Amino acid sequence: MQRIFTLPFAVMGTLASNWATEFVLPFDCQLIHASVSTSNTNNGTIKLGNSSDDDAYLTVQDLPDDDQDEYDRDDFVGTQFPHIDKGTVIKITVDYDGASGTAAADLTVVLTFTEG
Repeated sequence: MQRIFTLPFAVMGTLASNWATEFVLPFDCQLIHASVSTSNTNNGTIKLGNSSDDDAYLTVQDLPDDDQDEYDRDDFVGTQFPHIDKGTVIKITVDYDGASGTAAADLTVVLTFTEG
């Protein structure tokens, strides 16, 4: 059985600019689930990808309004669990207000992977 692990990211307060983070995992993995939440009604967007293509895994999605959204196989690019090779730079990109409107607040992103 493949090991399952999660990586949480939390940005407290109201975003004042776009937010992005990058990280690398020390082994091959598959992205099997993403959970995104905010604490307000906002006009922000999120996408998941890598350093060469920032929406390679999940194309632009609206951030949830004072709620939580979940993304899985049916939502990922190609309706497949993205396989991510060891050493790939994984990137989360958030447009804090969708280029105009209300900025997102208390952003939380939780990514779930399987090893292998």
